[in-house]
Amino acid sequence: MYTIGYDIGSSSVKAALVEVSSGKVLTRVTAPATEIGMDAPEAGWAEQHPADWYKYVVAATQDILARTQVQSEDIKAVGIGYQMHGLVLVNEAHEVVRPAIIWCDGRAVATGAKAFKAIGSDTCLTHCLNSPGNFTAAKLKWVADNEPENYKAARYAMLPGDYIALRLTGEATTTVTGLSEGVLWDFKNDALASLVMEQMNLDQTKIPRRVPAVGNQGGLTAAAAKELGLKPGTVVGYRAGDQPNNALSLNVLAPGEVAATGGTSGVVYGVTDRLAFDPGQRVNSFAHVNHQSEAPRIGVLLCINGAGILHRWIKNLLGDSVGYGDLEIMAANVAAGCDGLHFLPFGNGPERMLGNKNIGAHLLALDLNRHGSAHVARAGLEGIAFAFVYGMKVMKELGVDLSAIRVGNDNLFQSDIFSTTIATLTGATIEIHNTTGAVGAALASGVSVGLTDSLGDAVGRQEVMKRIKPGTERKKITTAYNLWVTSLEKLMM
Repeated sequence: MYTIGYDIGSSSVKAALVEVSSGKVLTRVTAPATEIGMDAPEAGWAEQHPADWYKYVVAATQDILARTQVQSEDIKAVGIGYQMHGLVLVNEAHEVVRPAIIWCDGRAVATGAKAFKAIGSDTCLTHCLNSPGNFTAAKLKWVADNEPENYKAARYAMLPGDYIALRLTGEATTTVTGLSEGVLWDFKNDALASLVMEQMNLDQTKIPRRVPAVGNQGGLTAAAAKELGLKPGTVVGYRAGDQPNNALSLNVLAPGEVAATGGTSGVVYGVTDRLAFDPGQRVNSFAHVNHQSEAPRIGVLLCINGAGILHRWIKNLLGDSVGYGDLEIMAANVAAGCDGLHFLPFGNGPERMLGNKNIGAHLLALDLNRHGSAHVARAGLEGIAFAFVYGMKVMKELGVDLSAIRVGNDNLFQSDIFSTTIATLTGATIEIHNTTGAVGAALASGVSVGLTDSLGDAVGRQEVMKRIKPGTERKKITTAYNLWVTSLEKLMM
């Protein structure tokens, strides 16, 4: 028996077909061939069209079936991982009211800060673990204040994964993990965060009914099944934001375990068994996929918006003929520290670990007589790695153990330069596992239909492809990192 997992990112939709009994991945696909577009109607805004995500879910599913010839009746469940913190509004007919306001959109920062002050920091943090900040609740309030006609037309306010589930099942639902990422879950009262919604004067009936993150969330409608090529009634059995889902995929379920990823944004995610929060909100805490009120599992999340997007920008800048593998070769020909050249990668919206400031990306100490494209390639990789290390110090303050970090084999951690830089500065061992978010979502969905007994059984069989230990150039890399920190802190003054 088989399951399919989807990873709905802001750059693409990835999908995987898995044979659940063996854990074998039959195929992985990505749609579209080029990256999904992103609209920026104003500076600091970022929007996408939810119908595009669904279109690529359909395309990826059809591609999987064509490649493998697996029969649709043998595919028993599907799971959804999705880009976090977005806002999708649909009307009574389940039609999208306006483009989705996605995770890196910064328009609601001031809105969230105002609500945080009004609610009171102690109350908000002890109940919700986070400030409304730039999360989904604040984005919904921004729409209510600035686009009242769209707010009035909206029957449901949803996260991106909720929208995909709606298209698949015809039912508007959400999860506790999803509500917590939107700062819409009250951990103390184990209920919808009325204290947030009442302060913002938001209509609580716009929040869909809750379903378990792992469990039967509905079956494919006849229309959706026809579009995908699957059987009507196939169970949607799992849903989680991309970072909890990435952690699940890496078998990071127990307190003390840590996952990381380096996609468009960069993330380090550690699990704890207490309702931990950062008073400065440089890192955030959300309900993990296996969270229960009587057995808390909280994911402490460091998010760096300016990560892989910088690596992609450098690749595109250097021309169509340059691939990511070429960048790694170029960068390897430059000594650690890039002869003083350094990159601050923060050019993708407000950065939470920098107090929600949007300082932009900066290439610093450029010497036109010494530095070339290879230096820029390495400075980009090192700059992103330095941003990871800078943020990880906050996680250490909250007691997260960072001595071992698990990562997948599908993003920036494929770069030896990037991975070794982090390992050298932190002393951590980085384990690269042969899995992806789409694979994890597929395996987790199998639990919902009894193909696997537990999440741990489902995802606990990955192959460790490689272990990256601290390198030998610690002194040189530390010097470069300290220079980078000095430049950052000058800009922050």
